[in-house]
Amino acid sequence: MERKTKIHAEDGRQELVITREFDLPLELLFKAYVMPEIVEQWMGTKVLKLENKKHGSYQFETSGPKGNVAFVASGVIHDFVPNQKITRTFEMEGTPFAPQLEFLEFEAVSEGSSRLTMHIVYKSVALRDQILQLPFAQGINMAHNRLQEIVNQLN
Repeated sequence: MERKTKIHAEDGRQELVITREFDLPLELLFKAYVMPEIVEQWMGTKVLKLENKKHGSYQFETSGPKGNVAFVASGVIHDFVPNQKITRTFEMEGTPFAPQLEFLEFEAVSEGSSRLTMHIVYKSVALRDQILQLPFAQGINMAHNRLQEIVNQLN
């Protein structure tokens, strides 16, 4: 069963709510967000730092096909509760986009399936709308599809 990532963007609000159900147990879905070797596979990025703890931080580096650095993303982890939630900032260095605040919540739907809810808050409605003009929805859906495929192999 192919699942799709759903993005809810209410007009006039500076936030998005993204939900996705995975055919994965809760513990495996959570691992996909906190184990560097898994993150690298499904995000297609290099994990330079990933401190999974309250007041920890992270830094990812994504390269283009010729090996040149396309972008670096980093942030601070404000809250970390294993198999439940991660609250963090997200900032893409070298872009005009302001940092965003992300609330990731993980929940079991059944023994073999789980749900991720991402509540993302942007600096302004205009910035959120600008992000939505990019191939954002397609990109996050593709990444979540890869997450499902890669973690299925670990299951």
